[in-house]
Amino acid sequence: MEIPSKNLLQIDSRDNVAVALSPLQSGTEFHCGALHGRAALAIPAKHKMALVDLLPGDAVYLYGMVVGEATELIPCGGLLHPRNTRHRIAAYSALRQPVSYTPPDTSRWAGRTFMGFHRADGQVGTRNYWLVLPLVFCENRHVERMKEALDEELGYAADYHRYRQLVRQILSRRNASQALPAQPERLDAGLTSPSERAFPHLDGIRFLTHQGGCGGTRQDAQALCGLLAGYIHHPNVAGATVLSLGCQNAQIAMLIDELRAREAYPGKPVLIFDQQKMGSDAALMSAAIEATLAGLAEAERCRRAPAPLSALTVGLKCGGSDGFSGISANPAVGHVSDLLVGLGARTLLSEFPELHGVEQELIDRCVSDALAERFRNLMEAYADSARAAGSALEMNPSPGNIADGLITDAMKSAGAARKGGLAPIQDVLDYPAYATAPGLNLLCTPGNDAESMTAQVGAGANLVLFTTGLGAPTGNPIAPVVKIATNTALAKRMSEIVDFDAGAIVSGDATIAETAEQLLEMSIEVASGLRLTKAELLGQNDFIPWKRGVSL
Repeated sequence: MEIPSKNLLQIDSRDNVAVALSPLQSGTEFHCGALHGRAALAIPAKHKMALVDLLPGDAVYLYGMVVGEATELIPCGGLLHPRNTRHRIAAYSALRQPVSYTPPDTSRWAGRTFMGFHRADGQVGTRNYWLVLPLVFCENRHVERMKEALDEELGYAADYHRYRQLVRQILSRRNASQALPAQPERLDAGLTSPSERAFPHLDGIRFLTHQGGCGGTRQDAQALCGLLAGYIHHPNVAGATVLSLGCQNAQIAMLIDELRAREAYPGKPVLIFDQQKMGSDAALMSAAIEATLAGLAEAERCRRAPAPLSALTVGLKCGGSDGFSGISANPAVGHVSDLLVGLGARTLLSEFPELHGVEQELIDRCVSDALAERFRNLMEAYADSARAAGSALEMNPSPGNIADGLITDAMKSAGAARKGGLAPIQDVLDYPAYATAPGLNLLCTPGNDAESMTAQVGAGANLVLFTTGLGAPTGNPIAPVVKIATNTALAKRMSEIVDFDAGAIVSGDATIAETAEQLLEMSIEVASGLRLTKAELLGQNDFIPWKRGVSL
């Protein structure tokens, strides 16, 4: 039997492997352009099949680039797996070979707006939050007590503890000596409606905690203050309450310096309280709560108003990736990025361990030699730090990635880079810098989902597009995260966390461009507050600062 073209994809004519779009039986005949043969083994969906005989030492090409090396004979029609394929990338340099770029047609969105919160500094938010955060982990307790006091009384406490209902059901049945059901009864979930809140036009109070601020290095404290300053400066934040112990490395003056560097101080209300100066817990909490309530009343006065799409800053993120990520959801997000860039918006591509192997492609897209050199230096410094810790960037793929077809880091990187589209790179930022240049920006972060997205939002992302092939629930406290499934099976199985299904690209029922246009329309709805993301509904508020060490 012959494989229909929709069941096997040769991504680039230079590739010597193809991606199985559905499971292939051993002996199935295939044709990919001038290459043809039979599957030597059963090929699982999402995995790679050799289109030619690969000898030991031969380079494996995918997306037209080197993504691995055969370690033993892989016959034509053979399955690539970790025992016969290892990581390999092509050499690169900071010398640019500029590439041509044809922007997509953005006329459909010319003049389009979203409904956002306009800030005094010209930024526009997609949400309206107040922040409560500590400068040091010693103050986490007070932040948590403020959350208990304010969320419940002001009507922001979503039913995140609904599993108490399940516990009551189970205990009731046990007390009645009844057998437990195979499935628990459906548990109601959801956020309180604005009409039930004390401040209807304030989307909520976000309480951030972390384990930093003291100990570690002075560089850790500086980076933490920079990240926190990015969150306070963020357009989705109306103001902030900051709790300090007083003696920690992350000093109040350090935070203020970082706020001033982002032109966020003075201006935006930042209420700072020092426990050691105030003495008792009661004095600290009373003053902080009273001042915060006054700040909330002022923040609540802000209303949504039309804003151009150029006011968006969009994070481009993937997590729980699979063998379909680089051919469906990621290129769809990349096309959205190109559309937004064409409309004057900012987009952020990060996860530097997942750009290992595509360095030259990104260097060639940098708009200046200085940016190309900066990107190369950041990548090499990251690789050096990994080696110094006895690790390597090529160790990035997780067991789940490998099981679903991403068997080398270069394969994962080649697909992950598709999120950045094709537009020129306008700036290269080191963590925890704030993005200011319109267009595509590269931001140095780990690949770790929460660390990377925490950094993207700290750099100003007021919306995040997050692709997943295996299912990743990651969200953010202040920025809505649109979760995009690479395949329809995942979208159906984990509908509670997935907002958008890009699986029609795999089935051949939609093109990348068509899918991207649908995704952009949904993103405008989310940015306007007309739609809450699944992560928001679930209260998935992940905030993990990156300590500048090895994190893949």
